[in-house]
Amino acid sequence: MNVVECVGGRAEDGAYDRGRVCGGKRQGSIDRLDATTQKLCPWLRSLVHTVGTSLQKAQRPNATPFFVGASSGSTTCSSPRMSILHAASNYSSTSSPFASTALASDQEYVLSIARLPGAYTASASAPSNKIYIFDERTLRSTHVLPGHTSGTTSLTTIESIANVGRPCLISSGLDGSIQVWDERTNSYSIKMTNMGQTRGLLCCAVSTDGLTVAAGTQLQGEDAHIIYWDPRQPAAPLRTHSSTHSDDVTVLRFSPAAPNLLLSASTDGLICTSTADEDDEDEAVVHVGSWNCSVSNAGWIYSSPSSGAKIWGHSDMETFSTWSDELDLRQSQDIRDPSLHNHAQHEWNTDYLISCHSSATSPELKVFVGSNQGDFSLLSNADLSTPAAPWTLCKTWANGHSGVVRSLLYDEQNSVILSGGEDSKINLWKANEEDNAMDVDSPPRASRDSRKRDREQEDDYDAKRARR
Repeated sequence: MNVVECVGGRAEDGAYDRGRVCGGKRQGSIDRLDATTQKLCPWLRSLVHTVGTSLQKAQRPNATPFFVGASSGSTTCSSPRMSILHAASNYSSTSSPFASTALASDQEYVLSIARLPGAYTASASAPSNKIYIFDERTLRSTHVLPGHTSGTTSLTTIESIANVGRPCLISSGLDGSIQVWDERTNSYSIKMTNMGQTRGLLCCAVSTDGLTVAAGTQLQGEDAHIIYWDPRQPAAPLRTHSSTHSDDVTVLRFSPAAPNLLLSASTDGLICTSTADEDDEDEAVVHVGSWNCSVSNAGWIYSSPSSGAKIWGHSDMETFSTWSDELDLRQSQDIRDPSLHNHAQHEWNTDYLISCHSSATSPELKVFVGSNQGDFSLLSNADLSTPAAPWTLCKTWANGHSGVVRSLLYDEQNSVILSGGEDSKINLWKANEEDNAMDVDSPPRASRDSRKRDREQEDDYDAKRARR
């Protein structure tokens, strides 16, 4: 008997049919369990996933999973498949970073990392919610920005915004604002809000021309919005799309090829593309892909026209997927399945996905995964359009963190990788051992003096702010 996990269309009340159809009968217990644990901590979700998978296998020992593609990509049924992981012939492992620093408090997580000319930036979790700027060669803190009062949710850089003509740092926050920062004044130069409304913002994106800013909101009542601004006129939004998603909007990415095409994903299980400059919501949505899980991250794949995979997705349950540009599902599986054991030299087990990287100069999708011990590895897949295609373990970076790695930045220009963890540390690594990475003048580890210096800088800023 075949079993298919199905995601139905939009119900009248805005909900989605996420039941399991088994021989014509609904088997909803596992799906209800998954739904109730979407907001719980990662280790509990992992436990539920393991138990749920075992129960499903026990209920259908002879079942054969398969994929069903729906026309236009609006509805997709998928069942994760086990993949094989091979070590690359040139696989290598780095046992320690060549530079390291830390946030002012060891109680803060490093949530996001971004790059400015000559500097790296990192956003901290509560209690400070501050944004730190570090010199790219020394990793010494040069500025501390106040961040958002209720939590900084995303951090990114853009080559230019609102025709200012220089790279800028932009962030979103649970205080309901988008802020464009000027590190020269330790304050924001542009602030966008939704006309006094306090709906928390979970993500933001800027179009390639720097003239459109989009933000995704938390679910409030029955609505979750995508809000658009012209940063040259930040006082009020241009438009709001409120029917694209029915739950928290977790990620937004503008297309690198089409300035007005926006990729969005949500905990409602949908990945969508829509036209950002379309006022009519009914006409704005271009394609919709349904995935039977809460989507936590997604992005574009800079691939050749012949490649079928153009978009990647990551769920809260640590499943990974690829999609066509029309959002037809190409691949879906548990990212923890590919593992390497009993190898003469290498062993790797994935516990979670950190992030993915693809760019015009490096179009092949780089998938960075982590272990609960604080190590992380680079995986690649030569055929992202084929289910169960084998994965390759390319490189491992070990012994830099004492816990979960929360953020990662691949700096192609300097051929280095920055990792940020729940241990409050930021580590700088060579991307490849054979590369001549930039010279670093700092000692290899952060000292207590550097943390004290950062705290003094924060206190000085807070005092000046209070006087104003």
